Amino acid sequence: MTQSPKRRETPSEPLKRVLGLTVRAGAGDPEIDVSYGPTKPALEGKHVRLAEPSRMPTRAEIAVLRGWADSLALTAACHDDAVHRRLAPAAGPAREVFEAMERARVEALGANRMSGMADNLAAKCEDEFAHGRFERITDRNDAPIGSALALLVRERLTGRAPPESARAVVDLWRPHIEERAEGVFRRMRGLAEDQEGFGRLVRDLLKTLEMADDLAEGEADETEETAEEQPDAGEAEAESEDQGGEGGEEQREEERSEGEAGEAEEATETPDRDEFDTEAEEPDGLETAEPWRPNVSVLDNPEPFGYKVYTRSHDEEVAAEDISNPEELERLRTFLDKELKSLASVVARLANRLQRRLLAQQSRAWDFDLEEGALDAARLTRIVTDPMHPLSFKRERDTEFRDTVVTLLLDNSGSMRGRPIMVAACCADILARTLERCGVKVEILGFTTRAWKGGQSREDWLAAGKPASPGRLNDLRHIIYKTADAPWRRAKRSLALMMREGLLKENIDGEALAWAHARLMARPEQRRILMMISDGAPVDDSTLSVNSGSYLEQHLRKVIEEIETRSPVELIAIGIGHDVTRYYARAVTISDPSELAGAMTDKLVELFEETPKAMPARPGARGRPHRVH
Repeated sequence: MTQSPKRRETPSEPLKRVLGLTVRAGAGDPEIDVSYGPTKPALEGKHVRLAEPSRMPTRAEIAVLRGWADSLALTAACHDDAVHRRLAPAAGPAREVFEAMERARVEALGANRMSGMADNLAAKCEDEFAHGRFERITDRNDAPIGSALALLVRERLTGRAPPESARAVVDLWRPHIEERAEGVFRRMRGLAEDQEGFGRLVRDLLKTLEMADDLAEGEADETEETAEEQPDAGEAEAESEDQGGEGGEEQREEERSEGEAGEAEEATETPDRDEFDTEAEEPDGLETAEPWRPNVSVLDNPEPFGYKVYTRSHDEEVAAEDISNPEELERLRTFLDKELKSLASVVARLANRLQRRLLAQQSRAWDFDLEEGALDAARLTRIVTDPMHPLSFKRERDTEFRDTVVTLLLDNSGSMRGRPIMVAACCADILARTLERCGVKVEILGFTTRAWKGGQSREDWLAAGKPASPGRLNDLRHIIYKTADAPWRRAKRSLALMMREGLLKENIDGEALAWAHARLMARPEQRRILMMISDGAPVDDSTLSVNSGSYLEQHLRKVIEEIETRSPVELIAIGIGHDVTRYYARAVTISDPSELAGAMTDKLVELFEETPKAMPARPGARGRPHRVH
């Protein structure tokens, strides 16, 4: 009996085995499981996921892979999730910075103890910034502060300078950070092995840099800022008292007018006025006793529902090509095409499935041998063989597939930076091509803000003496990547703008949804579908610092309710690592960006296979477009 030859393993197999042993040894846990795949390296419980090495990896690729293995092993050994959850700020820019600095602390522990590990981690760091998008940055507003802080912490704890490709980012932020936080940095080195002490020090740093609006702990001694760190603290406290006074007066006014307005409020659904810090007695506002009209829409006029905008003069609705130049768009498109190659097989398979379903619904069918209709030329031979045979006519059957337009509304906030926005751009690109082939028009929109922490709107508010309850206090930026009537080939370069470093800032979801809805309502198509893709709740530090913590979220809920119950637009949402089912009736949450393509196609297939949403019969319902000036 002949023995089957032993299977020859690829050159990468020994590397995988050694990396598995290294991870378990570094983490001090023999139960840790190591796997390899195309997704981003990550640690989930006792499972470490690393990038799949090529069949014959180069020396540089091996160094980067070892760097990720060391980083995740150190995280498993030196990072306590419970402490992290207790100290980390809420979702937003502050949390991103906190997590970046915690990663820098963990990696510094290994780099300081083992020189080989230090070299591996350095190779990983250089690879993370090797895309070259930071090298030409000259404006600090375009440079991510989280990356700069993490590299500065790494430099202070290990003595290693930032990679050459990220030096511009660090140099732009270094004077600003060191001027305000030199004392914090001096104390940092002695706390590197104490996660809780280091975390509290990072919180102090966030307060010093005015990024501490969403601290996780509610302790008064940690949330209060000193006069030196925030000179306006006293004024802000006074504003809070003024708002409380106005709220009390508003409550008394409502009690006096309760008998007059009670019937009107019961007839229609009215917003809870305590959910927002509104100015009930503002001369230019609505009178509290005015009855609510049934046809008032939060989409047209949000102010009666408790949502104000301090100024729209600095908002912009802009085409992607107008905030970039052809050279940059071409460079970003080249980068996006490279990323598309890794996702092409998976997304293309899902897109083909969607295309087959759509084309099946649009297939043409005919009735033949009719007495009237279009002349059936294929049966004219009957007349030749039998002149007495009557002419044959045919008629095309009506198809249930309706003229359709789909809007993809993409969250362009800072928390989408990295793999989430890359995957979103790839999916939008492929779905736009797929739906276009099926005769479905696609519009691709993005939303963010023009600046961090308020921009020109906040400057105007400060110059005006900081009036109470200003409402939304930031400059919106609504981006049109592709209009519904533009073919994909003409808009494909604009789609790559999502990859631009510095574009992604904060997110005000409610106004973005209203804007996208208004654009859809202006379309002539019979069926309108709006798909929101986001990774979190609305967050804008400037707005939430002078209003209630749920100000933006409550407005978003009312916009969603209006669209879902009173609009012909079919709204669906996909949350990336964030549960959006608590906001949207039709929604799905995915845990990893790699699942986005499947979720998008599945939801579209579901929509196209079910009965379209009927136009609601509501007196006064209207779709007046909302424009951002």
